[in-house]
Amino acid sequence: MPQTFAAADAVELAVVDRSGFIESRHAGIAVVLAPDGTIHTKLGDPSALILPRSSLKPLQALACLAAGAPLEGERLGLATASHSGTDRHVAVVRDILGAAGLGEEALGCPPAWPGDTATRDELVRERSEPSRVRMNCSGKHAAMLLTCVTNGWDPAGYLAADHPLQLHVREVIERLLGEKAAATAIDGCGAPVYATTLFGLARAIHRIGNSSPTSPFALHRSAGTLVQAVRENPWTIDGPERPDTIVNEQLGVFAKGGAEGVMVMVAPDGTTVALKMLDGSGRAATAVGLRLLERAGALSSNEVAATMQKLPLSILGGGQSVGAIRPAF
Repeated sequence: MPQTFAAADAVELAVVDRSGFIESRHAGIAVVLAPDGTIHTKLGDPSALILPRSSLKPLQALACLAAGAPLEGERLGLATASHSGTDRHVAVVRDILGAAGLGEEALGCPPAWPGDTATRDELVRERSEPSRVRMNCSGKHAAMLLTCVTNGWDPAGYLAADHPLQLHVREVIERLLGEKAAATAIDGCGAPVYATTLFGLARAIHRIGNSSPTSPFALHRSAGTLVQAVRENPWTIDGPERPDTIVNEQLGVFAKGGAEGVMVMVAPDGTTVALKMLDGSGRAATAVGLRLLERAGALSSNEVAATMQKLPLSILGGGQSVGAIRPAF
């Protein structure tokens, strides 16, 4: 199987500053596409292969829409999300399952505790157990199940790479990427995830983020509807005080992080960023993405600085901020 990129393909993207001492460094690769789709900035080698992880979810959700799944508004936001498992998120996931006539036991994702601390604490006090519906990918899985039911495909085994659903999803993904998947792997939630170049991922997200809900082309119309759903319901994509939700709320930036340090963003003017950290840490990914959009002129320095203050970037010492995780450029 092809491997992810090597250190020789990467450049320094972020540093961890503790009391003026650079304690750690994060290397990676990044690419910025201008609103017209041309390459504005390259850092490292964007032709290197990566696994997009949850940054692939907008493409997977779009495939469900293209197959006729009745997803819109909050439902569509949850189909695209890595949600934090609050009761509000779970209510929408259950609504999607209800539309499919299925229960939570149909979900193929593993049981998990919610990422939202307050919700998890409440469940622990109630002596609850981890559940599939609280897993951060349950919205994607519910949307996939609804797509199966809509098309008369057997929901059983819907995560198999050769299931009609996944064959359709792969076809749509490759059409958006403009390239064939280099490899197939299994994501943490159990769904197939496809290796692509970072540039291919950027191109796909750019196409989605620059589409209009009124486009005469069905796939573009669905893509525009998807981005609009997330921008109108930013709580769906992540959760309270979490990075993807914050940048959507504060800046109107469509952002979707993925495990192992992947991030994609589309600014309101269509400028698009895709990046991947070599070490798999995502703690600097949002900050680096915002700085790249700022450097490209898509966001102002003031609004980026104000949003950075709301992100979990502080380095603590004795309970006080003594430094920060920050872009290296």
